[in-house]
Amino acid sequence: MKFLTISQIHNLFKRREISVSELTKYYLEKIKKEDKEIGAFLTVCENLAISQAQKLDKELLKLQKLPPLFGIPCAIKDNILVKNLKCTAGSKILQNYIAPYDATVIRKLKEAGAIILGKTNMDEFAMGSSNEYSAFFTTKNPLDKEKVPGGSSGGSAAAIAADFCVFALGSDTGGSVRQPAAFCQIVGFRPTYGAISRFGLIAFSSSLDQIGPMAKTIEDVKIVFDVIRGKDQFDSTSLDVLDEENLDIKNLKIGIPKEYFTETLDAQIKADILFAINKYEKMGAKIEEISLPHTEYALPCYYIIATAEASSNLARFDGIKYGLSKDGKDLFEVYSLTRDLGLGPEVKRRIMLGTFVLSRGYFEEYYVRAQKVRTLIKRDFMEAFKKVDVILTPTSPFFPFKFGERTKDPLAMYLADIYTISAPLASLPAISFPAIKREKFSGSVQLIGKPMEDKKLIKIASFYDSQ
Repeated sequence: MKFLTISQIHNLFKRREISVSELTKYYLEKIKKEDKEIGAFLTVCENLAISQAQKLDKELLKLQKLPPLFGIPCAIKDNILVKNLKCTAGSKILQNYIAPYDATVIRKLKEAGAIILGKTNMDEFAMGSSNEYSAFFTTKNPLDKEKVPGGSSGGSAAAIAADFCVFALGSDTGGSVRQPAAFCQIVGFRPTYGAISRFGLIAFSSSLDQIGPMAKTIEDVKIVFDVIRGKDQFDSTSLDVLDEENLDIKNLKIGIPKEYFTETLDAQIKADILFAINKYEKMGAKIEEISLPHTEYALPCYYIIATAEASSNLARFDGIKYGLSKDGKDLFEVYSLTRDLGLGPEVKRRIMLGTFVLSRGYFEEYYVRAQKVRTLIKRDFMEAFKKVDVILTPTSPFFPFKFGERTKDPLAMYLADIYTISAPLASLPAISFPAIKREKFSGSVQLIGKPMEDKKLIKIASFYDSQ
């Protein structure tokens, strides 16, 4: 039963070796016994999962062909709405908020037969790189419980690495699917901006946020992506990605940006990434060094734009409409008491920074300039893609760090995203997977593709898995 993939589970169903209810109860029991030590889940919805499973068992007897995610247990990051379940976004201000409707991705998962086991822990409002900024508790990395699982989708990554579920959904603003995937040695995929509907995702930074699948294998990520992708009438930014091409690895050109291989990159990770590059080359791909000259400005550019959008998006949490509310003598005091008690220090820091860069006298100097730099970063990628099909980089410059190691210095924490933030700024798809399968940690490869070519990118990643 350990570390089963989607296709393996479907084969078990087809051979009638296990029922959906038995499989679901297996995972629920495992969570009950082991998650006290890991802390991957904020909410476990046992009754919902069992009722879904019982319904599917009746259908299993009649079906000749199983839907793509039929009976597959999954976990959902707690900033994605699941009807009638708590959705806290890792924050006390939404501690008792019950979602009134399903996000589009949840509706699609339910229609495809997926079993929702629960909602996973996360950095508050997806602001963090280690899961240490959750308002409730920290999640431990199942591979080394003294280390962080990454963030902000650390709970989803840990749930997969601990084998509490088969796949999970996370959200990626600056790397929050790919970086925890690297820290937990699983696969994480951020699609082209808009390829998956954001309807029902609690907003952090609207021009950067993107829901993405996380799983044990590249094949499973592809299966989940195919189910949840596509245009949505409830999300005007959503779009349809291109179909997969017939690819020959020998015609493939892979770009290696020199800016990602500096002295700040851990020596072991560098060796693992060079191993991956060499592996692709042996398969017949052509390797070419490229330059992305504005990479050094990506980090400040990202944190100006993301915090500016966050300060606007989080204005809705005011103690009036929903969530926590504290009484005051006037409206201003209601706002301030509610936010002071309900929001954590990192969220407050980002709101203040975002409000500052949008304020009169600083808007042009910071926010407008950051948007111009964003255009230059995007232009760098478009120029590179004239020469190569895909870009290969490390996902993270370092391995998972210990709890408390970076929380005292926000800038040190922000550096955890240094290799992942450029893809969101340029609205590009990117996938992370381990370069080498070790018992604990290895460097993870990040492949960045052209916009709309998500299926081609996943196929290129799958070449690596096939050898």
